[in-house]
Amino acid sequence: MARNLGLLIATVLLGSGQPFSAPAAPPRSPNVLLIMSDDQGFGDLGAHGNPKIKTPNLDKFTTESAWLKNFYVSPVCAPTRASLLTGRYNYRTGVVDTYLGRALLNPDEVTLAEILSKAGYRTGIFGKWHLGDNAPMRPIDQGFQETLVIKGGGIGQSSDPPGGTSYFDPILQHQGVEKRYKGFCSDIFAGAAIEFIQGTPDRPFFAYLAFNCPHEPLEVSQSDLAQYQGVDLTLASFPKLGQKIPSEWAAPADKVARVYAMVSNIDANVGRALRALEDRKLASNTIVIFLTDNGPAEVRWNAGLRGWKGSVFDGGIRVPCYLRWPGHFPAKLAVDRITAHIDLVPTLLEACGVTAPEGLKLDGTSLLPLLTGKQTAGWRDRTLYFQWHRGDQPEPGRAFAARSQTYKLLRREPLPGGKPPPLELFDMEHDPLELEDIAARHPDIVSPMYKGYMAWFKDVSATRGYEASPIEIGGARENPSVLTRQDWRGPLAGVNPNDLGFWQVRVARDGRFDFTLQFTPRQFPTELHLLLNGVHLKHSLKPGTTEFTFKDVAITAGAGRLEAWVEGNRARAGIQRAVVRRINQ
Repeated sequence: MARNLGLLIATVLLGSGQPFSAPAAPPRSPNVLLIMSDDQGFGDLGAHGNPKIKTPNLDKFTTESAWLKNFYVSPVCAPTRASLLTGRYNYRTGVVDTYLGRALLNPDEVTLAEILSKAGYRTGIFGKWHLGDNAPMRPIDQGFQETLVIKGGGIGQSSDPPGGTSYFDPILQHQGVEKRYKGFCSDIFAGAAIEFIQGTPDRPFFAYLAFNCPHEPLEVSQSDLAQYQGVDLTLASFPKLGQKIPSEWAAPADKVARVYAMVSNIDANVGRALRALEDRKLASNTIVIFLTDNGPAEVRWNAGLRGWKGSVFDGGIRVPCYLRWPGHFPAKLAVDRITAHIDLVPTLLEACGVTAPEGLKLDGTSLLPLLTGKQTAGWRDRTLYFQWHRGDQPEPGRAFAARSQTYKLLRREPLPGGKPPPLELFDMEHDPLELEDIAARHPDIVSPMYKGYMAWFKDVSATRGYEASPIEIGGARENPSVLTRQDWRGPLAGVNPNDLGFWQVRVARDGRFDFTLQFTPRQFPTELHLLLNGVHLKHSLKPGTTEFTFKDVAITAGAGRLEAWVEGNRARAGIQRAVVRRINQ
């Protein structure tokens, strides 16, 4: 009946001479391709004045995009990733550092992937997650439908699976299952992302391509490295900008060559992804974002910015950020307002026409009016805050920065055993390279900015505190659970063979488990211990033993600490990893 009525209306309109057209289809929500590299600094782009690095695809991309000139992130990677995906300061999310159980995104946090997934998007992550290796904190638990990721903070760290310590032919986690892949890690991640974005055409996608390069270890193919051999990469050969850097601080030229080779490889893979969008005619309706997670890890040329990774000077927290959306974001638009990682979630939600869940408190602001060029004046001034230092809990007033549009107040990290350094103030409009501290001349500016920082610190610290989120074992989402030193905790926890720690866990329900414990061999007899929820098991080990399984162990449900260690020769040492497998259903 409805179809016949439609035909009748069409006949009447055509017969009356009035033009007829079918109702316009509603505009499709844009796709999102979010690309982030790891430890690539502000100066590691040809478009940013680097005369040595080869980044033709990214350089071209910058000419097609809007540029957030004063874009800020956290001083290190996991905190940046937490803010990037939640739109909230990382101190609210449980992520305060990069390892030892301090980089676990609280499962109550709502990620961009979760919001877009519920709005009908296909969601995928390819590369570095770094917000928890176990349920309920894996990307597959946090809104990503397709996942191909490394464990921990990167390949070559304590979270490596056995035999998976190389950037070539790495062992990766696909949908939570370990699998070895052929090739170089960045090529693999880009290839998987391209396959994903070329998938189901009737739904928009959110693809997060998170390269783990150029993070150490600096492994790269000889063909990528060849283009930098014979090139003078000493610091003295670069343009002289900013503070003079002592030559003994600079990374060796061969190390810089490896970094640049890895960046050039990223550039080639970005080119592949952009061409894939063109080939599928998706480019015009895809928001593509390129940024990096913090400043460079090595002391190398950084376009004159002061400091490097880990620092709250701009060299550690100001990074490239370019956004391309043809017909919406004017090419070569340069936005000089201060912006940050917390802004991308609200910006993308507004651009995609998706509403944030009711009650979700976002710290960021949608930048759509700036990116579209519709608002060039009257933008509300605000102060952004950044802080990082090692430790289970942040300390007020330590290693922080407060950045307003005009000024930046900071206190750098103290030297070991030293007194807290003084507050420093910089006029960022007239001194963007942070050359002159004007704090002594402007207590009228320092005092309110410091009070504002302290109020911010109190606010974010009160959100949930800094207890680590427990790893779930014996639940339906993950079996077995592989626990590594990436996520263990304790005052003696670390990555050295004799370090000692524990895992904060929650046993999902009463059950029976096998515990396979792996450890550094000792050349003398030792005793292996396992302690969890009131169960304490022991086993004598012969010299040279590297693994033992406690089988069919009954464990009661509830939160607790999983502790395991070897003891002998009047000393204790923690294990390397624990594989916990529930054996009853």
